[in-house]
Amino acid sequence: MGKQKPELPQGTLDMLVLKALSLGQMHGYGVGQRIGQLAEDMLKVEEGTLYPALYRIEQRGWIKSEWGVSENNRRARYYKLTRAGRKQLGVEEAKWSHLSMAVGKVLRTV
Repeated sequence: MGKQKPELPQGTLDMLVLKALSLGQMHGYGVGQRIGQLAEDMLKVEEGTLYPALYRIEQRGWIKSEWGVSENNRRARYYKLTRAGRKQLGVEEAKWSHLSMAVGKVLRTV
């Protein structure tokens, strides 16, 4: 597919953020980095997209945040998954699995 990074379908970013945070608490920049690592650098989440998503997800009660100090001694907001977020991640993963299976069936049609 080359070096071009695909755009995420609407709603996918929330699921990816929840998945990244299911692996442990981290600051916002770390969430974006983790998503890139898990996608083997095939996805890049821009800060202008990530931070509004973190705010939106926190408003929904799926994550919570607190201030802390980053590894380079800077003040940073750390996010972690809530119980509701863990449940929502399961819902999102099931929906994604169903959607990708359905799209795959259509694409395999001759």
